[in-house]
Amino acid sequence: MSNKKLAISGAKWTTISTVVNTVLQFVQIAILARLLEPSSFGIVSISTLVITFLGIFAHFGFSNSIVYKQESDHKVLSTIYFLNLMIGAAMFVIIYFGSPLLVMYYKEPRLLEVLHISAFYFPIVFLGQIYNILLEKELKFRSLALTEIVCSILATSVTIVLAYQGFQAKSLVFGLLAGQTLKMIVQNIIGRVYFSPVWYFRLKEIKDHLMFGIYNIGDSLLGFANSNMDTILIGGVLGVKELGYYTIASQIAIYPVARICPIIVQICYPIMARMKENLEQLKGAYLKIVDFLSYVNIPLLAGLYLMAANVIPLIYGSGWDETVPLIKIFVFTGIFSCLMYPLSTVAYSTGKPKLLFYLNLITLIIKFPLIYFMAKQYGIMGIAYGFLIMTFITLILNFVLIQYMVGDFMKTFLENIAKPVLFSLAMAVVILLYKQFIGNTGVFHTIVQIAIGGLVYGGLTLKYKLSLSEIKNLKQSL
Repeated sequence: MSNKKLAISGAKWTTISTVVNTVLQFVQIAILARLLEPSSFGIVSISTLVITFLGIFAHFGFSNSIVYKQESDHKVLSTIYFLNLMIGAAMFVIIYFGSPLLVMYYKEPRLLEVLHISAFYFPIVFLGQIYNILLEKELKFRSLALTEIVCSILATSVTIVLAYQGFQAKSLVFGLLAGQTLKMIVQNIIGRVYFSPVWYFRLKEIKDHLMFGIYNIGDSLLGFANSNMDTILIGGVLGVKELGYYTIASQIAIYPVARICPIIVQICYPIMARMKENLEQLKGAYLKIVDFLSYVNIPLLAGLYLMAANVIPLIYGSGWDETVPLIKIFVFTGIFSCLMYPLSTVAYSTGKPKLLFYLNLITLIIKFPLIYFMAKQYGIMGIAYGFLIMTFITLILNFVLIQYMVGDFMKTFLENIAKPVLFSLAMAVVILLYKQFIGNTGVFHTIVQIAIGGLVYGGLTLKYKLSLSEIKNLKQSL
C-alpha cells in the first residue's frame, strides 16, 4: 500500500476515534462540572501531572526509537519489554510512597488518597505498552482506533457512575484505571501476532535504543516543565480551586489541539520515518500536516473565542464564569501550538531529537522567570498571558529549526495558512453581525450562530480550498 493510502486509511480510523473520544470527553466534563467542586478538578490535575512526569522516564523514548529503527528483533524487544515492567513497578513505588511530599507542597490532604490510587496506573499501562508501539510501527490504526474507542467508553462510564455515587476526584482516577486496564488486555491479545516476549534481558542489546532515548527523555523533561509550569505554580501558589478553573478552561480551549494534533502526528510519523533520506518529500509532508491542522483547529478555536460566554453557562452550569476570560487567552495559545506541533515529527524523522532538547531548554530558561513574575503580579490571568507570550516565542524558534532541517518552507507555509485565517475572520464577522443585530444570548441564538459560522467556513473551504470532486475522490480512496 502506498504512503498516501496508508495515511488516508490511518486518518479515517483515527478521525473516527477522535470524534468518539471528543464527544465522550465533552459529555464527561459537562456532567462532572455539575457534580464536582472546582477543587476536585484541581486535585485530579495534580495527579495527572505526577503520572505525566514519571511517564517520561518510564518509556525511555522507546516508542520513537522502535518506529524510527523499524525494530523487529525479538531479543531486543523482550529486553525492552522487561525493562518497561521493572520501571513501571519503580514508578508505582515512587508515587505511592512519595505522595506525602506533594501533599505538603500543595497543602491538600485529599490529594494523598488520589495519588495512592493513581500509582497503579504504571504497572497496568506498561504490561501493554510495547504492543501499542508495535501496532503503530505496523500502521495498524484500525486496531488502535477501535481499542481506544471501547476503552474510552468504559472509562467515561465508570467516571460518571462513580461521580454520581459521590466519589468526587477519585471518580476520574478510577475511570482512568478502568479504561487503561481494558486497553492493556486488548493490546496483549492483538499485539501477540507481532511479538511474544522470550526470557531474555541484556541491556547492551538495546544500547542504540537507549542512546536514541537520552535526548528524547531530556526533551520530554524540558517539555514537561514548559507545558506544566502553570499547573505546578497555580496549585502551589494560588490553590487547588483556582487550579480547577484553570484546568477546565485549558481543557475546553486546548482540547481540539490536544486531541487532533497528536493523532495526526501518530499517523504521519511512521510514514515520514520512511522518507528520512528524501528531504523534499519530508518537507512536503510537513507542510501538508500543518495545512490540515490549521484548517481544522483555527476555525474551531475562533468559534470558541466568539461563543465562550454563551456556551459555558449553557453546558457547564453556573459557577464557571471565571473560565471565560481564560478560554479566550487559551484560544490564541492553541492556534500557535497547533502550528508548531509537527516539529517533533520532522526532528525524529531526520534523526535529530537533540534539537527538540535544545529548543525546550532555551524556552524553559526564558519561561520560568516570566511565568513566576506574571503569577505573582497578576495571578491566574497573568499565568495565562505569560504562556501565550512564550508559545508565540517558541513558535518563532520552531520555524527556525524547521528551516534548518528541511530548507526553505516559509513562503508555502504562509500561502497555506492564509486561507484558514481569512475564512475564520469572515466567519467571525458574520457571527458578530448576528450578535449585534439579531440576538446574542439563549440556546436558540447560540445554536444559530454556531450553524452560521460552520456554513460560512465550510462554504468558503469548498469554494476556494477543497472542491467537491476532491472530496468524492477522497471518499473513494477510503
